[in-house]
Amino acid sequence: MKRATLVVIGALVIATAAIQAQDAVKADPAHYKVLIDNPSVRVLEINYAPGGKSVMHEHPDSIVVPLTGSKVEFTLPDGKTQADTMAKDSAQYAPAGKHNPHNVGTTPVHAILVEFKGAAPGKAVLPASRPGMQLKTLAEGPRGSAYLTTAGPNFSEPAGTKHDFDQVVIALGAVQMSLSIDGKPAKTTWKRGDAQFIGRGVAHEAKNTGGKPADMIIVAIK
Repeated sequence: MKRATLVVIGALVIATAAIQAQDAVKADPAHYKVLIDNPSVRVLEINYAPGGKSVMHEHPDSIVVPLTGSKVEFTLPDGKTQADTMAKDSAQYAPAGKHNPHNVGTTPVHAILVEFKGAAPGKAVLPASRPGMQLKTLAEGPRGSAYLTTAGPNFSEPAGTKHDFDQVVIALGAVQMSLSIDGKPAKTTWKRGDAQFIGRGVAHEAKNTGGKPADMIIVAIK
C-alpha cells in the first residue's frame, strides 16, 4: 500500500513538473495564438477575458506589448503571487520564467508577446533615432528594446533599405502604411494588433500612405 502511494505521488510530481515546463501555446492554446515564428522570434497574440486564468507554463526572455489596460496576477512555481497593472500601449521586458496568469481586472487582456529565440543576446546597435520617425523608448533589455514610434506623413524607406537588427512592427490602430519585405507583395492596410517581422539584412520598402502620422510599436532585436 505504501509502495503504491509512493508511486502515485511520484507520478503526480512528474506530471506537475511537466506541466510547469510546458510551452505557453501547447499548454494553453485558448489564450495564446502564434502570429509569427522564425529562428529569431516567436510572436504571440494573448487574449484573456475578465476572470480568465491559464495553467503553469513558461516563456523565454520576451517583451510584452499590452494593447489594453488590465490587471493580472501571476502565480509562480513556488506558489507566490505577483500583481501587475499593465498600461495600454506600453511595453515590458520580462526575463525567462514560469508563471500562471490570471486576469483579475474587469477588462480583457489583449497583448502581443515577442519571445526571443537566440541562445545569447546579439550585438547589433539599436538606433536612437530614425529619419521621418519619432522614437520613444518603452522597454529595454539585454536582447532588445521596444519603441513607441510615430511615422510622419512623409515617412518612407526606399526599396533596398536594410538594418542590422531584427524588427517586429506592431500597429496601434488603423494605419495606412505600405510595407514590402524581400520583394513580397506589400502590406498596405493595418488594424490594431497586426504584426510584421523584418529580418536583419533583409531588403524592404516602407512608406506612410495615409497622409497623417502613424503610431506603431517597434520591438528591435539586437
